[in-house]
Amino acid sequence: MPQETKSMPAAQNASAEGIIPPMTTEAEVRAAVDLAFDYRGDVTVTLKDNRVLEGYVFDRRQEAGGLGECVMRLIPRDSNEKISIRYSDLSHIAFTGRDTAAGKSFQTWVAKYREKKLAGEHNIRLEPEKLE
Repeated sequence: MPQETKSMPAAQNASAEGIIPPMTTEAEVRAAVDLAFDYRGDVTVTLKDNRVLEGYVFDRRQEAGGLGECVMRLIPRDSNEKISIRYSDLSHIAFTGRDTAAGKSFQTWVAKYREKKLAGEHNIRLEPEKLE
């Protein structure tokens, strides 16, 4: 199965930063991994054997089978290694890292543009990295 592409979350201004979603049912586990995949920051993953991994979820494989056949892939914060984690091995996912894209929506861009326009500026150019 090819690597999936990161997508924008449904609510552009909403961020999962700081939450720990419930993961007691198969549907909740799948939803938490989906959210971690869409998140633009690091997560802290606790496995059922109590190991803790922190890093960026860059891929997920959701085969038609159960949680034992589904895998999420993570790049640990302190290395370039790519780790595969079975959904069935997950205990918790905490959204601990800063959401690097939070607040960088089109609405934010329009607000900054209007602010500069009202201040009398002309030839306004707003670069994405200046929108924070």
